[in-house]
Amino acid sequence: MNPGIDLQGTFIKSLMDLGLPNGTAKAIWMPLPMILMVIGATVGVLTCVWLERKISAAAQQRIGPEYIGPLGLLAPVADGIKLVFKEDIVPAKSDPWLFTLGPILVVLPVFLSYLIVPFGQNLTITNVGMGVFLWIALSSIQPIGLLMSGYASNNKYSLLGGLRAAAQSISYEIPLALAVLAIVMMSNSLSTIDIVNQQSGYGILGWNVWRQPVGFIIFWIAALAECERIPFDLPEAEEELVAGYQTEYSGMKFALFYLSSYVNLVLSALLVSVLYLGGWDFPIPVHLIGDWLGVSETNPVLQVVTASLGITMTVLKAYFLVFIAILLRWTVPRVRIDQLLDLGWKFLLPVGLVNLLLTAALKLAFPVAFGG
Repeated sequence: MNPGIDLQGTFIKSLMDLGLPNGTAKAIWMPLPMILMVIGATVGVLTCVWLERKISAAAQQRIGPEYIGPLGLLAPVADGIKLVFKEDIVPAKSDPWLFTLGPILVVLPVFLSYLIVPFGQNLTITNVGMGVFLWIALSSIQPIGLLMSGYASNNKYSLLGGLRAAAQSISYEIPLALAVLAIVMMSNSLSTIDIVNQQSGYGILGWNVWRQPVGFIIFWIAALAECERIPFDLPEAEEELVAGYQTEYSGMKFALFYLSSYVNLVLSALLVSVLYLGGWDFPIPVHLIGDWLGVSETNPVLQVVTASLGITMTVLKAYFLVFIAILLRWTVPRVRIDQLLDLGWKFLLPVGLVNLLLTAALKLAFPVAFGG
């Protein structure tokens, strides 16, 4: 089983083979992951915004954008250009420093989290040994930025939105972490690459979703709440709070909130794909397909096909989940704030704890099936 190649090590080694010193090779590598990450996440957001418009239009029996580029593909680009060139207004009685720092604190952790996502067997920006722990730690920074934005706006609706966002994030981070811990326990690793490798070899039957169905449901509900998607969009409920913590924001600062919302949705879908749906793993084991076709696993053509299939499978699984999230937006009503907190603390938290204890018991009883 190929454990995946660390792009960082391969890139630095290839530069050193060309005669560059180790320090120079590392200096050249340093900006590349950031550039790759920003480009990949931005393209993901543009796709997500376009899908949001087309799927919502289909759900409401409309057509959606058609003439801004082919099939309306340039509509998200037009949105982005409009937000970049809009006037950036800072309210007179706001705290200008906190008002500016809030959106930055919201968007940065989400982008940094992309570092740990393996898009394919040979497509990992960096193989962090504690990748899952790093993602949980980074995601806990976001509510600070939301609360800061709500407080600094000097607006009662913004403050309520910020308080709701912080309460919601704290309530759902714990069940989310418990669901992930069950996966970590089965995989004996915090590395996202190891978690995918642990699911490979048996095709769709080896995916964690069959061994952790309760954890999968908890993770998906908590991820939707963390992304503030309907039915959990209480912090920015337009009918109640104008736009919540975003009320006083315009221009580029508002664009950062808009960007972080969709980047977070795509990130959550990718992580569900990696943790529960086998990541880059094909539903039918590739080595079986090779055997049927009479092609050796070491065949370079098969390796190229496998790598391409891996990237495609990761993205397809993620965007299937994005499709489900968008469909939920137009089919499920918004919950009340007390219902949202009750669901997190009184239902998901105890169920997550029981699921974790049950996973530990099953791992001791059936070590082969549960990664012992």
